[in-house]
Amino acid sequence: MIYALARPLLFALEPETAHHATMGLAELARRCGLLGLAARRVPAHPVEVMGLRFPNPVGLAAGLDKDAAHIDALAGLGFGFIEVGTVTPRPQPGNPRPRLFRIPEAQALINRFGFNNVGVDAFVENVARARWPGVLGINLGRNADTPPERAADDYVLGLERVYEAASYVTINVSSPNTKDLRALQEQAALEALLARLAASRERLAERHGKRVPLVLKVAPDLEAAQIAAIADSVRRHGVDGVIATNTSLARDGIERLPQALEAGGLSGAPIRARATRVLSALAQALAGEVPLIGAGGILHGADAAQKVAAGASLVQLYTGLIYRGPALIAECVEAIAARAPA
Repeated sequence: MIYALARPLLFALEPETAHHATMGLAELARRCGLLGLAARRVPAHPVEVMGLRFPNPVGLAAGLDKDAAHIDALAGLGFGFIEVGTVTPRPQPGNPRPRLFRIPEAQALINRFGFNNVGVDAFVENVARARWPGVLGINLGRNADTPPERAADDYVLGLERVYEAASYVTINVSSPNTKDLRALQEQAALEALLARLAASRERLAERHGKRVPLVLKVAPDLEAAQIAAIADSVRRHGVDGVIATNTSLARDGIERLPQALEAGGLSGAPIRARATRVLSALAQALAGEVPLIGAGGILHGADAAQKVAAGASLVQLYTGLIYRGPALIAECVEAIAARAPA
């Protein structure tokens, strides 16, 4: 209810300004003990995935809290897990503003942020200040000025720096907003990257006495042969989970709407079917051997349940929160719970 009243005011602001205002309001509500007024109570529906116990299967996707600066405030909304980032080894400003665009007629966003973040050192300090004890995913990327042939160096460095703080680590090779990043989804490049990360993870597991799950985040614009190759690489290198999917370069269904021609990744309702198609294809290719996290186009509880029906063990929200507010979290948990066997 509170978000429904606030949304017209927030939507009157430039989108990125509105985002920062919303994060500031969430922090203020947390300090005042008022976060409970912003959302419905989220029912418990615990699940165990990747050796981790989640109080419910509905999480926050990476991108909303890029710098891990608002973990405690976001946790107060009732998420079963939170993913922060994308973080790169060195700080970078991202692409010039404006770089976030609403398409309300389609319940969609286009962003071309370009991994703007404070860099991994400041990021890890922010994580250390958080008091929330829940499941925290950390999403890694490469710096925009790192040559593509050195991309693995950035991911390995990031993994080393965040390993101790993370419940799981996501390898983001699917953002459309860093030049040549999606080329890392191609078979030879992905094989090389995952081999290095798997070896690094084994060294880190021995050093820290814990094995942190590795998750791969893929694009919704993959063809069948690419999906099959990715599934093979995921199995071969012991990747623990796959997020399907990131944002899309397609503009299906929004071609004639204002802002539709802006460069960047499309998210929200228009990519629901495309993202679910990739999720379903991965579920078939992996045959239950590797858990999947469904993301892309979840605007209602039924959308979350559809992701689970397609093979997801967990789901993540981002654009749906912008349009529906925190009440969407409980709605999704309830819808997933309703389809579970008694």
